[in-house]
Amino acid sequence: MKRIKYHAAVDTNLLHIFQSGIQEWYRQEGRNLPWRHTTDPYHILVSEILLHQTTVKTVEPVYRRFLERFPSVTDLARSSLEEVKAITDPLGYKIRGKWLHDIAGVVVNEFDGTFPNSLEELLRLPGVGRYTAGAILSFAYGYDAPILDTNVNRLIGRYFAINYKNPQAEVKHQLWSVAEAIVPSGQAREFNNALMDMGALICTARKPKCLVCPVATGCAMLTIPNQKHANFAAEERVQYRIRSALEKGTGHALEPD
Repeated sequence: MKRIKYHAAVDTNLLHIFQSGIQEWYRQEGRNLPWRHTTDPYHILVSEILLHQTTVKTVEPVYRRFLERFPSVTDLARSSLEEVKAITDPLGYKIRGKWLHDIAGVVVNEFDGTFPNSLEELLRLPGVGRYTAGAILSFAYGYDAPILDTNVNRLIGRYFAINYKNPQAEVKHQLWSVAEAIVPSGQAREFNNALMDMGALICTARKPKCLVCPVATGCAMLTIPNQKHANFAAEERVQYRIRSALEKGTGHALEPD
């Protein structure tokens, strides 16, 4: 499978724990979501745009309704913007309706109705950034492309000792590099879904479930004392609560102040 390269070296033992643990967990505990039963890039695109700043539970019925009304990218391109926004605007973040309508126009007029399958061309589409492009490349086309949304960003940062809250470009590049390096060859579809579910369900922002985490034995947040070398100042209270929870056997870290 084609890989989207960002370049990073990752410790082999930590990588094995991470890959095998997450995939085994996902096969038992992964969420059953409607957009995970398709490889149609149009369907994947619709799901990703609808999920911007919106919960899965809220998006599911809208996703189904959207595809019933606009079953193909050509149908979407031929519709009016008002028709699209009538379905998407109730979700909030109202720019998404325009993005979907504009994307459909570009795909139909510039790509003859076929979604592009390269990172460079996908990034030309309105509202499509590296995460959405990576989702389409991995979920629709099977490329070993990385993804990095808020949940995956946190999961990777904690496990591999990267200060993921640092907004500097070099830190973001490091996170993308690791996200690319950890994708098992030929397994990006399953693995990237597993990353998202782990970040959403286990490695949560405020109350991570460390006692049931399948990769806890390799996680830097639990195995490297204080994390001072990684400048985790913003995470110090969370880390303290994680350790306290483990010592007390509660399964959840206490909620930060």
